[in-house]
Amino acid sequence: MTALSDPALSPATDIRRVTARPFEGQKPGTSGLRKKTRVFMQPGYLENFTQSIFDAIGGLSGKTLVLGGDGRFFNDQAIQTIMRMAAANGAARVIVGQGGILSTPAASNLIRIRRADGGIVLSASHNPGGEDEDFGMKFNGPNGGPAPESLTDAIFARTGGITEYRTLDTPDLDLSALGECMLGGMTVEVIDPVADYAALMESLFDFDAIRGLFASGFTMRFDAMHAVTGPYAREIIERRLGAAPGTVVNAVPLPDFGGGHPDPNPVWAKDLVDLMMGGDAPDFAAASDGDGDRNMILGRGVYVTPSDSLAVLAANAHLAPGYAKGISGIARSMPTSRAADRVAERLGIEMHETPTGWKFFGNLLDAGRVTICGEESAGTGSDHVREKDGLWAVLLWLNILAVRREPVAGIMAAHWAEYGRNYYSRHDYEAVASDRANALVDRLRGMLPMLPGQVFAGLRVQAADDFAYLDPVDGSTSARQGIRVMFEDGSRVVLRLSGTGTEGATLRVYLERYAGTDQPHDLDPDRALAPVIVAAEELALIRAHTGRERPDVTT
Repeated sequence: MTALSDPALSPATDIRRVTARPFEGQKPGTSGLRKKTRVFMQPGYLENFTQSIFDAIGGLSGKTLVLGGDGRFFNDQAIQTIMRMAAANGAARVIVGQGGILSTPAASNLIRIRRADGGIVLSASHNPGGEDEDFGMKFNGPNGGPAPESLTDAIFARTGGITEYRTLDTPDLDLSALGECMLGGMTVEVIDPVADYAALMESLFDFDAIRGLFASGFTMRFDAMHAVTGPYAREIIERRLGAAPGTVVNAVPLPDFGGGHPDPNPVWAKDLVDLMMGGDAPDFAAASDGDGDRNMILGRGVYVTPSDSLAVLAANAHLAPGYAKGISGIARSMPTSRAADRVAERLGIEMHETPTGWKFFGNLLDAGRVTICGEESAGTGSDHVREKDGLWAVLLWLNILAVRREPVAGIMAAHWAEYGRNYYSRHDYEAVASDRANALVDRLRGMLPMLPGQVFAGLRVQAADDFAYLDPVDGSTSARQGIRVMFEDGSRVVLRLSGTGTEGATLRVYLERYAGTDQPHDLDPDRALAPVIVAAEELALIRAHTGRERPDVTT
């Protein structure tokens, strides 16, 4: 590292103690604290939450933190504030991505390989960016994973009793140059955000085989959606794997994601879907989200649902060197389809159903109980880090394609022929008035004991509950994680309120219907799911509660 010096940043810099007042609503959700950017920009708001994190983890004296974000609006200013506060709180070192850029999985990897005491990731993930859009902040622990509920509860409690925060009065640091400098008595280390992550990927996957795939004429399109994965994908897919220049599009991270919505699904990445369903489609396509932890997978003429992708990756993971000895188990979030369950049963390995939120996978991964995890919201990952990892999923798909030399559609057809198909869809009703959303859920909770045996749209209810999770590693429990209604034919409806929005409530309705190995696997999902969709409406009275005739987003 090159040593950078600035007399204004000497260890003698005075610590300033600033009187603080609590802000309401600084409660971290499943992925940290997310609010409108202007909320975070209020005087003292970011500082209060940052100090609350530092206090809740027992202070920063002598500790090392990893810091970075997805480049959205306010990312650069927030990083400077957090660094000054870390120095004032006695941190020994902050490791920050060049330009303030660091994908969520890359941050998790850095925390682990540098044995840091934790990290702060600045992102609202797949939410839009900009001064009038969304911002987010979360703390990851020493294992590289999101803070557990016990810690987020402690952070929230601290936000309600905070009386001061500590900072330095110093100029902003230049984060464009690699190297080290001093901020007060703290070392700031600016690192290449891509290098360590790319090395990790090369250790897991057969880069020679994938290079051979591209050399054979295989074509691909990767849409980085003007988000953080762009630099990572260009380095790995184009430079290291030899894909044609221009394979990665929208590769430059922008504060407003180019005015787009960095959520890799058929709605917000419609141009990519249209390309893959057209006559000039490449062989393979993928996209990633704002902070690089989600993915979308497409083949020529086929969209692979995240639930199916999890199942296919788990069934074929042994084709990649990093998983050649097999996998110990699979975990999925409760709303994710049960396609992966059938793979686990066939492989004779553990299968775990957890609440939504990657933090629930952490204990299972740390204990070696599972190797691969996934969520229906386009997050998949493995025990290589403690976060979901969009580019990892894309590279594992490429490794599978390089070994099997079959098109994506062929791989999906073969998988369904062996395991059957779980037709699946998610309907999102966004920014629903909170009182209306809560009334819908409360009504359903009250109905649960009476539902078994009742018939909705020709489907008889077998069981219904409000999902509760008992962690098999630490014995902790999480209640009220989503309403499940299971029908006798294997169909399922799940309803839950999401904690990733910044306005009102988002009602998510998950619809699933199983077609066995002897049943058709080529139906349009809307047709296959039609009776389940009607049953969900009859059950929950969605239109009456939300005032919506149809969902805002269907994936």
